[in-house]
Amino acid sequence: QPQIRGNWLRGPGTTGAQACAWSAQALEMSVGKIPFLQAVNGSTVTLPCTYASCIGIENLYFNWQFNDNGTMQKVCESVIPSEGVVPDVTIFRERVEFVGKNHHNNVSILLLNITFEDGGQYTCFGRNPKEHHKNHSAIFNLIVVDELREVDNTLTIIIASAVGGAIALLMGFMLLKNFTLFVLTKLEEKNKECLVTSSGIDNTENGLSGSKADSKPTPKKK
Repeated sequence: QPQIRGNWLRGPGTTGAQACAWSAQALEMSVGKIPFLQAVNGSTVTLPCTYASCIGIENLYFNWQFNDNGTMQKVCESVIPSEGVVPDVTIFRERVEFVGKNHHNNVSILLLNITFEDGGQYTCFGRNPKEHHKNHSAIFNLIVVDELREVDNTLTIIIASAVGGAIALLMGFMLLKNFTLFVLTKLEEKNKECLVTSSGIDNTENGLSGSKADSKPTPKKK
């Protein structure tokens, strides 16, 4: 039985391209970003797994194993000659189907009518001879329950309502402030216009009086 271990480290945030740059021969088995699933007893679930290699594969060996209280039991296994080829998979447990079909490097399996005994840790393992038999594995946890618990969203709703109310209040305050500034600006402009008009009238009146006064003839002395 192959030894289950990883052949390289991939840090958080590291992309496949960066990993390839660090290790020219890097097979990776992945079960996705969320490596666990909670499912109801009697339902059907998919255990996801895909593989990736910087230099491609050749007779890639893979298997799924189940950790039964410390004892690793094979669920299925096969050899994939090359990418895109649908492998002939040997299945060792009941109610298991190979659904990945190697489409887009997919080697996922389906568990039908799960029971509480199916709950536990599953390991997706791969070994690539093209990479000098380097291997890698990924772990997926299945949790089987009687029923899915309803999440109490009361606190979330209260917080969301409070935040929404605060935002609405702030927006209302900003609108009122802008409206007040607008009105004050208009009033100030109107007052300036009144002052300018009043000043113009006064100057006109003073100018006319001066002209009339200058136009009167000077009385002659007798």
